[in-house]
Amino acid sequence: MKNKKKDIRALTKAQLQEFFVANGDKSFRGSQVYEWLWNKGAHSFEAMTNISKATREMLDENFVINHIRVDRMQRSSDGTIKNAVKLHDQLTVESVLIPTATRTTACVSSQVGCSLDCQFCATARLKRMRNLNPDEIYDQVVAIDNESRLYFDRPLSNIVFMGMGEPLMNYKNVMKAVEKITSPEGLGMSPKRITISTSGVPKMIKKLADDEAKIKLAVSLHAATDEVRTQIMPFNETFPLDDLRESLEYWYSKTKSRITYEYIVWKDINDTRKDAEALVRFCNYVPCKVNLIEYNPIDDGNFQQASSKATDMYQQILERNGITVTVRRSRGKDIDAACGQLANKSA
Repeated sequence: MKNKKKDIRALTKAQLQEFFVANGDKSFRGSQVYEWLWNKGAHSFEAMTNISKATREMLDENFVINHIRVDRMQRSSDGTIKNAVKLHDQLTVESVLIPTATRTTACVSSQVGCSLDCQFCATARLKRMRNLNPDEIYDQVVAIDNESRLYFDRPLSNIVFMGMGEPLMNYKNVMKAVEKITSPEGLGMSPKRITISTSGVPKMIKKLADDEAKIKLAVSLHAATDEVRTQIMPFNETFPLDDLRESLEYWYSKTKSRITYEYIVWKDINDTRKDAEALVRFCNYVPCKVNLIEYNPIDDGNFQQASSKATDMYQQILERNGITVTVRRSRGKDIDAACGQLANKSA
């Protein structure tokens, strides 16, 4: 009988209201329950204290709240927090809280495993088990917001979809989660504080533009020639740079929102002047900024961080061409919480 219960958070507010009316109650009861589920983050019907015991029992007979559970929390020496998040079906994803002096950022997952095959990423080595539901994405944010308040005495300020999975391969659920996160009935966060980071799925970037999403867009680029990019990100054969460029031009024409390119420089892979100049050419297509990211090893040694000389060379060439560039130092490396390291080692 238990598995026949519906996930109550899959219902809209209107559907909840209809359920109560159909069961002889007032529609406002649906609004009350909806507020408990999203705004107050209730994990059980028992917690809904302004609703009668009989109503709570009736909800319990018909529905289930498939909330996540932080199974294990690790704290880095630099303040970063990594959560191993247990889902209702006992699968695990990871999410990360990254604190700085002025902000706390949640790095959240969108899939169990990943649909893509980036050679340098630990998550990509896990097969994609399933997409996360909107409530599972939302719950990660709530958990990190609670941790931010508890450990840093301030609410969460930013969200990046840079955890496990390719968010644009779970487009519908990610956008529903963003809708809940930004809604006054949810967390009420500004969409301008949310960044979706994609490895580059042209068709879905265009859809994001067409849907007039107000979020920011980041692209994990890492190489600006098809030859090198296909070597390290084999799906580039299906979504080559010309297609990616066209989708980004379309995105900018519709949104006027500057794109961020995430870019790792590796020894003997993309650490030459020719690679840097190719990046400059790609950057000239649409207004953008570049984050040069430190590489975080995933144990096999095939990819190694380029020398600081190579990173400096990139920075100088980009700046000389009027491109905004930031060199980002990774956080949480000692707990495998840095970019590309999320692989459920704690599961």
